[in-house]
Amino acid sequence: MSDLLTQLQTDFAQAVLAGLSQPRKVIPARFFYDRRGSELFEQITGLPEYYPTRTESALLVEHGAEIAELSGKGRIVVEFGSGSSAKTPLLLAAVRPPVYIPIDISDEFLAEAARATAAAHPETRVVPIAGDFTMPLHLGAIVGDAPRLGFFSGSTIGNFGPAAAVDLLRSFAATLGRDGRLLIGIDLRKDQRIIVAAYDDSAGITAQFNLNLIQRVNRELGGTIPVESFDHRAVWNDALGRLEMHLAAREDLTFEVAGRPFAMHAGETIHTENSYKYTIEEAQLLARASGWEPVTAWTDAKRLFSLHLWEAAAERIEP
Repeated sequence: MSDLLTQLQTDFAQAVLAGLSQPRKVIPARFFYDRRGSELFEQITGLPEYYPTRTESALLVEHGAEIAELSGKGRIVVEFGSGSSAKTPLLLAAVRPPVYIPIDISDEFLAEAARATAAAHPETRVVPIAGDFTMPLHLGAIVGDAPRLGFFSGSTIGNFGPAAAVDLLRSFAATLGRDGRLLIGIDLRKDQRIIVAAYDDSAGITAQFNLNLIQRVNRELGGTIPVESFDHRAVWNDALGRLEMHLAAREDLTFEVAGRPFAMHAGETIHTENSYKYTIEEAQLLARASGWEPVTAWTDAKRLFSLHLWEAAAERIEP
């Protein structure tokens, strides 16, 4: 077993046991993405209710030339949480980087996507890194002092609470360096019915994605959680400006995980994901709070989604 896989399984076990021991049970959303979870998420991105992927892709096509001009020539592209790299070809076609570095925690899924990207873009050296993109990475051995453009798509930043989002964006700044740029997709606040439908699709794929988290616990941690006793639930929390996903117990039940006993009451939930939504002004405030300076932002005509280009903020002496 590789050191990375051992570490991931240890982190998974610790997070699940700690989360299920809380009065309000939780399993962090980053553990959705085993191979099955990654495959299901790719299905989600093509669903009619799920607007973020197609809207962001359209923005990349429409504004690709402007993104390349504002980013500057010769930048390597570093994609944080690349997944299948579905939007990557759109960016690579516009920017034409000498090196592309996709980073993702699912190493098998990452390797397949990297091979496909390398075949489609022979002029670009593809260097996949399997690991935790939330931690600063030292890329000097790979690209030296070459300027870097980070890519963080899909509004994944919405999975992090405000304080954690600031920490993550500061980590990106450390990885990308003093002359770094960051292209980031951020979902916008809108009619809550549109948001809820995107996370509770009529085909039930998002429900499968959510329930796969229980199946992963059972597979990898010796869990005995009865999957059939849980329902997928997506709710809008207006006070906090976020969509929440939960797994709700249909009945009183007991189960074990890694040999430890747990119990839940009917109606009790395991909180599995948050997806914060922003206004353009809130997104720009988030940038400035985390060491970035907004350059420009693009939105679609319906203002469903936004794409932002930020640059590393110059160091200043504050009063």
